Amino acid sequence: MKKLILGLLAVLLITTAYAQDGKKALKEANKAFGAYNIDPTGNKAKLTEAVEQIDLALEDAEIAKDPTAWDTKGKIYNEITNQIVAIRQLGIGSMDELPKVEHPAREAAKAFMKAYELAEKKWQTKDALKGFQLAQGNLSNMGIFLYEDQDYDGAFQDFKMVVDLHEKLTKEGEKSALDEKEDYNNQLYITGLAALNAGEPEAASGYFQKLYEMKYDKAAIYEALYKIKADDDVEAAYKYLEEGRKLFPDDVSLLFAEINHFLRINKLNELIEKLELAIAKEPDNVSLYSTMGNVYDNLYQKEAQGGDAERSKEYFDKALSYYNQAIEKDPTYSDAVYSIGALYYNKAAAMTLELNKLAEDYSKEGLKKYESLKEQIFAEFDKALPHFQKAEALNPNDMNTLIALKEIYARKDDLEKSNEFKERLDKVQAGEKIESSYFKN
Repeated sequence: MKKLILGLLAVLLITTAYAQDGKKALKEANKAFGAYNIDPTGNKAKLTEAVEQIDLALEDAEIAKDPTAWDTKGKIYNEITNQIVAIRQLGIGSMDELPKVEHPAREAAKAFMKAYELAEKKWQTKDALKGFQLAQGNLSNMGIFLYEDQDYDGAFQDFKMVVDLHEKLTKEGEKSALDEKEDYNNQLYITGLAALNAGEPEAASGYFQKLYEMKYDKAAIYEALYKIKADDDVEAAYKYLEEGRKLFPDDVSLLFAEINHFLRINKLNELIEKLELAIAKEPDNVSLYSTMGNVYDNLYQKEAQGGDAERSKEYFDKALSYYNQAIEKDPTYSDAVYSIGALYYNKAAAMTLELNKLAEDYSKEGLKKYESLKEQIFAEFDKALPHFQKAEALNPNDMNTLIALKEIYARKDDLEKSNEFKERLDKVQAGEKIESSYFKN
């Protein structure tokens, strides 16, 4: 029994000593922070000391119940953020002189929130709410820095906290940095953008949906909601693009999103109208001409398979025209160069199916038709070849170009070149990179 009592006494002594250390550390934290505030330039080391002591103090379970201790941590970490903002915006000071802590603005806000949760007296609550107001601006600045640094998840966390603090301040009837409607809406907007870029579409959706319901005057929210919803139901998601296009008819980004929508669902006739409008807005955008060529190329193949020779020729000519316009804008645009080759190649391949049928007719007339069609087919392959050669010179690692060259040379019985491109194709498929083209410029 005596041993047990002695054991309990030892535990009590250790606990008491630990509590005293916590109180001492809190006192030292306040002392160091006070010294720093008297002369921030001459006492920079005191800020680091304040961080070390407040973190040590809050390891004490009793101190961790004290809202004033958390308020102290919030103020210390908030000052670190003030210094970071001054360095980033004004170039004053050096990051090397600051305490090494992760996300000080966020940690400051969390500390003020803890003080708010633990507050039992009105003045403690008031202090915590003042902390919220201090934290909002710094969280916003740090979120912007993180966004600029492409740390989108970090930016989202900081921006989200700005909104969360606003809601708490509003509930308490206190002033917030987001009291003005435009400021609040803009914060929702940049928070949604950060969430979207961070790969958090569900979180982003909540912010953009609020803005959508408030008819916020930003075209990007309609595009964002379309992108978020399209994977679940692309047709239902289109309502956002449709509405956005009516509200912002001159917004090019929304127009391109609509073009991609019609490409996605393969509605080619609707797509032509949108592409014509886009070309009128951006006449030097070479990809638009190439895309229009692809649309007419698809329509050509559809009509050719259906047997409408007149309509298929019309679409073939339009596809060729748009591809050539793309090359006129940019002779090095390999997609358009390849596409002209593919246009002729696919035409020849379709004719080959008819040739196979004629191969069964051994009559004099049948053989004559066979030879005539065979000449036409090789003529189309010959038209395709120089475009594939140029495409290979522009991009020697494009697998489609290598396949086309391998096949054309095989049909021309040039097995040496056919094997050359087969070897190149095998290398690219194996993950190797072809350093130089076969058809050098």
